[in-house]
Amino acid sequence: MYTRLRNKAAAMSFNMDSSEIPMRVPPQPWTDATNGAFLLTPSSVVRTHYDSFHQQLLLKAADSLSPVLDSLNYLSLYPWRVNNRILDMAIDIFNQGGDKSLDIPTDELFDKPLPKYIKDIDEETRKKIYKERFAIKKENAENFSLKMTLLYNLSMCNHFRDCLFWLPHNMDFRGRVYPIPPHLSHMSSDLSRSLLQFGVGQPLGRRGLEWLKIHIATLHGAKSKSSLNERLEYTDSIIDDIADSADKPLEGRGWWRTADVPWQTLAASMELMDALRSGDPENFISHTTIHQDGSCNGLQHYAAMGRDVYGAHQVNLVPSEKPANLYAEVAKLVDEKRKVDATSDKNVEIAKILEGKVHRKVVKQTVMTVVYGVTFVGGRLQIEKQLKGTIPDKHLFEASSYLCGLVFESLSEMFERSRKIQDWLASSARKIALAGHPTQWVTPIGLPVVQPYHRKSIKKITSKIQRLQLLNNSDITFPPNPVKQRSAMPPNFVHSLDSTHMMLTALDCQKSGIPFVAVHDSYWAHGRNIDEMNKFCREQFVALHSQPILKDLANFFEDNFGGLPYKTNKEGKMVTSFLKELPSQGELDLNCIKDSTYFFS
Repeated sequence: MYTRLRNKAAAMSFNMDSSEIPMRVPPQPWTDATNGAFLLTPSSVVRTHYDSFHQQLLLKAADSLSPVLDSLNYLSLYPWRVNNRILDMAIDIFNQGGDKSLDIPTDELFDKPLPKYIKDIDEETRKKIYKERFAIKKENAENFSLKMTLLYNLSMCNHFRDCLFWLPHNMDFRGRVYPIPPHLSHMSSDLSRSLLQFGVGQPLGRRGLEWLKIHIATLHGAKSKSSLNERLEYTDSIIDDIADSADKPLEGRGWWRTADVPWQTLAASMELMDALRSGDPENFISHTTIHQDGSCNGLQHYAAMGRDVYGAHQVNLVPSEKPANLYAEVAKLVDEKRKVDATSDKNVEIAKILEGKVHRKVVKQTVMTVVYGVTFVGGRLQIEKQLKGTIPDKHLFEASSYLCGLVFESLSEMFERSRKIQDWLASSARKIALAGHPTQWVTPIGLPVVQPYHRKSIKKITSKIQRLQLLNNSDITFPPNPVKQRSAMPPNFVHSLDSTHMMLTALDCQKSGIPFVAVHDSYWAHGRNIDEMNKFCREQFVALHSQPILKDLANFFEDNFGGLPYKTNKEGKMVTSFLKELPSQGELDLNCIKDSTYFFS
C-alpha cells in the first residue's frame, strides 16, 4: 500500500491554491485590514477565526494602523531565491531513500516480526502485541506524513529554482507575524531554512565576513555559549573541516553532520568557502542570511517590565564578557534541589534514580516555554521526552513529574518579579472574563488585541445519514471562557510585546535601507548590516520598555472594565482596582541594555 501511494505521488502533479505559494512579483502593500498581499486573492491582515468579528471591528475603529502595516509591508518587500546546491543534494538523498540523521524521512516500513494472534495467548502478551502493532502503525503514518510534507517543499523549491520570489506576510490576533504561504518559508525546519537565501546579494565587507564565521560557530552549537571572539577563533581553527564539508558533504569527514542544525551549517559553510576562494572575500556578493536569536526573549520582556536586576543578568540584558546560560543555571539549581531530596534525611527514591541525569538539555524546552504559558502537563511531557532512554520506562512518569515541579519552582525563585507580573496579568484577565468581557488591550505600536476564547457553542446538524456536532470556542455570542482567558493572557501579552519590538526594529531598518526579515525573536539580515541592525534592536527595546507598559495596561483595564461586577462561585463582587494590584519594580537601569553584547545569544 505504501509503495503504491509513493509511486503515485512521485508521478502526480501538485495543484495548489495561489495563496499557498510564494509570489513571482512584489506583494501589494497593506493599506488597511483587508487590502494587501496577493494581487487577486482576498487576504486579511489578521488571521482570525470566521466567527471572531470582535477584532475585525476593533481594527476598523483603530486610530492608526500605519506603523503596523508599514512594518508588514517592509517584511514582505525583500525577494528570496532557492539555494540550488542544497536543493540538489536534498533531492538526491530523498530519492535514494532518505536519511534520518538529516531529518529526511526514509522508506523504511518499520516491519517487525510479530507473533500471530492465538486464542489462548495470555492477556499480558496479547496487550504487548497490540501495543507494538499500534506503535508500528503510528510510526508509519507519521513517517508518511513527514515524507509527503518534505516532497511538497522540495517540489516547491524546484518550481522556483533560478528565479526570485516574494513572501507576503500577515499576523495573528496578537500581532505575531507569519508568511502567508505555508509550504516554502523561512519559518520552518532546518532544511527549509537552508534552502532559502536573500534574493539580492550584498558585499560582505570586513564585519560581514566575521559575522559569517561567527554565524557558522553559533549554528554548529559547539561554541554557542562562548564569546563572539571565541566563536570567530573556533571557525578559523577548523577551516579545513569546513572546507571538507563544503566540497564533499556526503563523501568527506562530515563535520557539518555534527551540528545542532546541520543543513544551515552546511549552507553557511559553502558560502564561507566561496567567499574565501574568491580572492577578495570582503567584496564577495553574499546571499546568506545571518541570524540573531533572542536570548530567552519572553523572559527578557518580563525582566525589563519588572526592572529585575537579577533576571536581567540571567537573560543577557546587561553587558558581560560571555553570554549567560540560563538553561544551565536552571539545571544546576534543579540538581541542587534533587541532591537535597536524595540525602538520607529526605530519602526520595526518584531523586536517587535521577543522579547524573539532570543537565541543560533536559530542562531547556520547559524553561523556554514556561514564559509562554506551558502547563505542568506540557512541561512534564517535554522533560519525559528528554529523559526517555536514560532511565527505565517505568520511572519516566514519576521522574518527569518530579523534575517539572522543580523547574517551575526554580524559575519562580530566579524570576520572582516576572512571576508576580504573570500572576497579575492572569488575575486581571479572569476578573474581566467573569464580568462578561473578553480581555483586550492595545499594543504600544497601536494594534488592538482581543482574546478570542469563549465558552464552547455546539451546533447540531442532523441529516438522514448522520448527526454532527460542531464545536466552536470563538463564537462571540457566547460568554468568555474565564479559565482560558486567564491562562492565555500572560503568554499572549508577551507575544504582543515581542511582535511590537520586532516591528519597531523593522521600521528602523527600513529608514536605513537595511534588508530585514524575522522569525519572531530571531532577526535576519545581511552580514554587513548585522552591527547596525543590532544597534536598532537594542535601542528599540529600551525605548519600548521605557514606556510605563504595565501602568498603561492597568489604566486601560480601569477605563474599560473597572468597577464592573463579576460573579464568583460564592457571591457577586466588584472588580478590584487594577492599578492598586500592580507589582512593584526593581532597580534595573534600562540604558545598560544598549551596551549588552549578548542580547542575542
